[in-house]
Amino acid sequence: MSTHRHVVRPGARSKSAALAAIGEAMAFPDYYGQNLDALYDCLTDLSWLPPGEHVLVWEGGDEDVAAVLADAQAAMSEGRRRLRVCLTGCV
Repeated sequence: MSTHRHVVRPGARSKSAALAAIGEAMAFPDYYGQNLDALYDCLTDLSWLPPGEHVLVWEGGDEDVAAVLADAQAAMSEGRRRLRVCLTGCV
């Protein structure tokens, strides 16, 4: 299984900055609404990305965003497209 890294730009720690930067890093479709529900929906779809494990690297920040990332990671732990979230510096 191929691994694809998606690195969120540094400094995207507030909710609004993180929502925008995660969308950029993951190349979310144009319909992404930059809110927590839309974040979860996109992270649990990933159909526009190639199959494999998608590793989202974020420095952390907003607790609400972090909770959605954790929920999405749990939902996407199996299948053709998987999601793993880790803090900056992870392997």
